Amino acid sequence: MPAPVRIAFLGGLGEIGRNCAVFELEDRLLLLDCGLMFPDLEMPGVDLVLPDFSWLLENADRLEGCILTHGHEDHAGGLSFLLRQMSFPIYGSALSLGLARNRMDEAGVLGRTELVPVGDGERRRIGPFDVEFIPVTHSVPHGFATAFHTPQGVILHSGDFKLDLTPVDGRLTDLGRIGALATDPGIRLLLSDSTNAEEPGYTASESSVGVVLRGLFERHADKRIVVTCFASHLHRIQQVADAALATGRIIATLGRSMATNVALARQLGILRIPDTSITDIEHVGDLDPARVCVISTGSQGEPMSALALMAAGENKWLKVGAGDLVILSSHAIPGNEGAVAKVMDGLYRLGAEVVHSGLAEVHVSGHAMQGELQTMLAVARPEYFVPVHGEFRHLTHHARLAVTMGVAEGNVLLCEDGDVISLGDGGLDFAGEVPAGYLYVDGIVGDVSHGVLRDRRALAEEGMVVVVVTVDAQSGEVLTGPEIITRGWIHAPEAEALLEEAKAAVRASIEAAGRAGATDFETLKRHVRSALGRFVNERTRRRPMIVPVVMEV
Repeated sequence: MPAPVRIAFLGGLGEIGRNCAVFELEDRLLLLDCGLMFPDLEMPGVDLVLPDFSWLLENADRLEGCILTHGHEDHAGGLSFLLRQMSFPIYGSALSLGLARNRMDEAGVLGRTELVPVGDGERRRIGPFDVEFIPVTHSVPHGFATAFHTPQGVILHSGDFKLDLTPVDGRLTDLGRIGALATDPGIRLLLSDSTNAEEPGYTASESSVGVVLRGLFERHADKRIVVTCFASHLHRIQQVADAALATGRIIATLGRSMATNVALARQLGILRIPDTSITDIEHVGDLDPARVCVISTGSQGEPMSALALMAAGENKWLKVGAGDLVILSSHAIPGNEGAVAKVMDGLYRLGAEVVHSGLAEVHVSGHAMQGELQTMLAVARPEYFVPVHGEFRHLTHHARLAVTMGVAEGNVLLCEDGDVISLGDGGLDFAGEVPAGYLYVDGIVGDVSHGVLRDRRALAEEGMVVVVVTVDAQSGEVLTGPEIITRGWIHAPEAEALLEEAKAAVRASIEAAGRAGATDFETLKRHVRSALGRFVNERTRRRPMIVPVVMEV
């Protein structure tokens, strides 16, 4: 009897980011992507969010390696952290590995892995896994769909994809190969990108952005032009460069990741920018502004990014003013809208003209919309279907779409982070769960727990009150204090009367505890916290963090 194939989802199903799945065959494991997620407003002070690697670490001896579908942070950014605790080879396109290599080198973990480049259409054996790498188009070049040839049939994971019929580099999503697999031997299970499953129609071609950019460059021939986009969006960077070269401009990059990625892509032949047309950012001030194009990072309004510093007038290389056009060639990621709006306001205050995707078609998505998802389902003709990569509403819409395309409703599984599924002779079904919570990174891994985040939210929303009191260890009598220090609850100089009442309430509570014979340290702290918390809530209807400091002598 053929061995079943199990898939554990460690992230990416229920959120945008943390994409990470583990395939299991013949007691061996293969990791498909290892991404991170950027924090939202409910995660104060958190730098990054990773998958919970605990189950993977417990089974480290069974791991054959990791496949990167493409080079985006939400698929590859977690490797720098996982490699601190494990060692395994990584397979992917030369570009994907190059983008990941920079991050791993910075983290000092390159020595713990072997980077194994694979090409379009290549089929490779990784332990018991027989994996085929199928080209797909996306917003970063050289992405892959992966076909796992298993004893239970072909399992196809789409990776992040769109069906761009006129891609910048001419590299199409290989629907022909997917259709051939669907015909012989057939695709047993399809896992497919759900990011735009709510959006009807088809995603516009990346090439359409180039036409718009060229028009903007021609209409603003008298201005210096600054374009921001993701540093990994090399096709967008190529089109910006083409528009700049066509209008006689010199190109400079701004931002470390932009400079690093452009250098890597030029080295690999992915970006075509002549040496004579590119200059260092420090020389831009010496050139005629109308002959300059700066390609910058910071499209999401990140604090301290090149664009944010520019908008604040604090960028050491570039001072933006009335003679500048700034093009934001991106959409704001959900949660970043406020930061992007603030940056745009700053640019307008400095006198610059700003063009964004709400004013001109200067950005298109890298993910398939409903029409393309239906095409993928029609070509693949899977027996079973699992939507992946998206928030729960995206997964739900994609699951419904699959049913309308002929997949039996009972053969569609709607999974979430932590779910384990098994494909066997009897079909596809749930087969347990693994830990898949959030691992918060604040400086170092594991530095932040749910409790810490809860405390941070309380401090941000309600403030803090510290009460300091010294008592006699034998009698419980108050010797000094109580003193009350407050931050974010009330402004102390304006509320002396209220603070005096609070002190009286604390003193009365300690005296009552003493009369009851409760003079031990922990009991007194509990009495102080309870009395002060009750008083604060009754008088101000607020619930600040109460920190009692009881000293016994």
